[in-house]
Formats: sequence, C-alpha cells, structure tokens
Amino acid sequence: MKKYIGILGLLTVAIIWGTGFVATAIGLDNYSPFQILAIRFSVAFIILLIMNIKRLKTISQKSFRRGTSLGVFLFLAFAFQTVGLQFTTPSKNAFLTAVNVIIVPFLGFLIFRKKVPVKGVVGSFVTLIGIAMLSLTSSLGGINVGDVLTLVCAVFFALQIFVTDFFVTEEETWVLMLLQMGCAAVLSWLAILVTGEGMPSIKVETVMPVLYLGIASTLIAYFLQTVSQKYTTSSQAAVILSTEAFFGMLGSVLLLGEQVSVNMLIGSIFIFIGILIVELDIPFLRKNEV
Repeated sequence: MKKYIGILGLLTVAIIWGTGFVATAIGLDNYSPFQILAIRFSVAFIILLIMNIKRLKTISQKSFRRGTSLGVFLFLAFAFQTVGLQFTTPSKNAFLTAVNVIIVPFLGFLIFRKKVPVKGVVGSFVTLIGIAMLSLTSSLGGINVGDVLTLVCAVFFALQIFVTDFFVTEEETWVLMLLQMGCAAVLSWLAILVTGEGMPSIKVETVMPVLYLGIASTLIAYFLQTVSQKYTTSSQAAVILSTEAFFGMLGSVLLLGEQVSVNMLIGSIFIFIGILIVELDIPFLRKNEV
C-alpha cells in the first residue's frame, strides 16, 4: 500500500512540475532565469523556516551536510539547465535534461556496485523515447556548448534524485527540505550578483507565476518527492517524475494554446508504456539484472 502512495505522490509531483513549465514561460516575460530561481527557492525556504523555527536546534551537523549537498545538486541542475538553454533550443534542452531517467539506475551501480534490474533499464529507455517524441520538433543536429551544459544538468538532476533516495531513510523530511531550499536560495542570489542580473522587482501583477513556482513547484512538489521516495526506488522515481514532460505538454496545450501534434500523442504512449514496464511484474524481466 505504501508503495502505491509513493507512486501517487511522485505522479502528483510530475503534474505540478509539468504545469510549472507554463508558469516559468509566463514568469520569464518579467524576470531573468536566476531571478526566478532566487525567488522560488527563497519563498519555499522562508515558509519552511517559519513552520520549523522552533526545531532548528535539533539539526545535527551531519543533517546539515546532507541537506546542503542536496541544495547544491538542485541549484547546479537548474543553473546548468538555464545557462544551457541560452545556447541550444528549448526542445533539445528538455530532451537532454530527461537523460537523467537513464542516469539514475546506473548511479547505484557506479557508486555502490548495485546491480541494475533489466526492467528498470528497459523502462528508462522506452520513457526517454517518449520524452524525445514530446520534446523534439526537429532533428537533433550537431552537439554544441548548450547541449553539453544541459547534459551536465541532467547528471545533477539524477544525483539529486539518487542522493535523496539515500538520505530519506535516515533524515526527517523537513530537515532535508529546509536545508536544501535554503542552500539553493543562497546560491541563486549569489548567481544574480555574479551575473549582474540585478535585484528582481516584486510586483503583484508579475510575481504570481513565480510564487506558484515557489509554493507549488518547489515547496509542495519537493516535499512530496522527499516523502514519496521513502516508498519507491530511485529508478522508479526517475521514470515517474519524467512524466512531467507529458503534463508540461498538456498544460501548454490547455493554457498557452499550443497545437497538439502526432509526436505528442505517440510520445505520451511511450511514456505510459515505460512506466508500466518499471512498475508491473513482467515475468521475463522479473529476475534479470545487468
């Protein structure tokens, strides 16, 4: 039962993150990328700080190191994704970011020599094909600097998912969340200073999409991710969370008027099949590992 609660929680996260693409697109009309990151992480951190201020003294040095390491991975993932987008197309950026679906199962092998279930590998590749169908509107073309930076971003997203899976069994959710968001917020503000983007102007008519990113896409979504990963594996989490591409497409169609294409429909089917491969007990994949 707990397994299905975890799956449902991660699916909810994917829906929130998918709609977050729409909010980000709207927010970029008034804010720079690092300004959006700074606001969204700061909002999440401040809310968590207010909710848990009486418990701050219980945070150990070990928990502090773990939480801030997650924050570093989270910030670097978004930072490389944002910078990479300046040199490549949004479709290639989305596709290459989704490579984390394939990276996660192999991190366990590289770090802990943990065998990789065949169904995890097969499900990851099938899901990646679906994301490619959703994201790519033209041929991949040549590899440029933006593509390389986006691949680095995929590694950090994979590390964030993988390390979260490792820490959640020993740490309280609120501790990891508070420290992760606080660290990412600090790094985002430092990035603004380094890049010279300037302090964001907070106005009610322009800040609402960014507040949605801070409260829903960051605070609520990462809380659900952290809790849900207590009941799922990191490979399962990566595949389920990758469905954000489908929900992002759906949100773009419904809210931004994007046209539905055959690629979108086929991609959605591949993503669904990929999830079924990972989640269902398929006889010929049951015991095999690589």
